[in-house]
Amino acid sequence: MSGRTHSQRFRLRLDSVPEARRHVQATLTHWKLAAVTDDAELIISELATNAVQHARGIGEFFEVGLRRRNGVLILEVSDSYQWQTPEKREADPEDIGGRGLVIVDSLSDNWGVRPRESGKTVWAHLAISGREVASVAGLAATREEPCAEARCTVACTRSMF
Repeated sequence: MSGRTHSQRFRLRLDSVPEARRHVQATLTHWKLAAVTDDAELIISELATNAVQHARGIGEFFEVGLRRRNGVLILEVSDSYQWQTPEKREADPEDIGGRGLVIVDSLSDNWGVRPRESGKTVWAHLAISGREVASVAGLAATREEPCAEARCTVACTRSMF
């Protein structure tokens, strides 16, 4: 099943973000990639939110691209905002935003930004090779060895592998 590609355009509005998440979930379910769906949805949610917040008034749409190549799921969000490249930064504890790329960085195997003719594309890679088997083994391991940290979620399950 290597070599699949799908893209979808969404209006540059805040209510398009949950629509983009549902689209990712439906596409990855169809591609039988349930093991990476939660991480992929969260990454797309963060990138789409950034597009809506920063590109509003510059274009009408953002585009979500999904590609499966050689054991990697490539997630992309493209918009028309080209004047400022997104950068990961540490948010102040009092800030109500500014943590999106920290989340993307922690969930993805790699991410970056590339310019395009009219705007930019922010991309993230998720390894999919072996995750189906690892996710089933992880469920058993998670039940047997609870995490020591009360605030631990996905990161603890992933770190067990």
